[in-house]
Amino acid sequence: MYNCFFASVLSLLFIACNNSAVTADTKAINPEGWQVKDPAIFELPRLDSLATYNAFITVRNNNKYPFSNLFLIVSMQHPYGKKVVDTLEYKMARPDGSWLGTGIGNFKENKLFYKQNLAFSEKGNYTLHISHAVRNNGESQGVSKLEGITDIGYSIETIK
Repeated sequence: MYNCFFASVLSLLFIACNNSAVTADTKAINPEGWQVKDPAIFELPRLDSLATYNAFITVRNNNKYPFSNLFLIVSMQHPYGKKVVDTLEYKMARPDGSWLGTGIGNFKENKLFYKQNLAFSEKGNYTLHISHAVRNNGESQGVSKLEGITDIGYSIETIK
């Protein structure tokens, strides 16, 4: 409970200090682990169809995260049925094992590039789905419950 409160306060501070963010949202992950079949789903607000944006994925982890990288499956559902799916890999730790990102104590936050020069040209609602696709080395089956990820989110920013 305390971890969720702390993560929420950090999220609000991060969003409040970021002037270029047009929209952002974060969801807390079950403290027992992020189930592969439980994607974080975000309904995006309607954005200016003539503007272009940069989109980011925000990941918060703690010391229970057992990997040095993170694989995500991110899909964006467009208003008229088009679906764009990306498999993304992000580095989460340095070669010495220390975490990348910002934060204090056991919690780190990473702001990871998702899409550059993104346009929302179709009028209507866009939906973003984020799930993990992490595997142990040498195994074909993915990890069903990923520990150490505390929050997952997105931000969409105007291009300066």
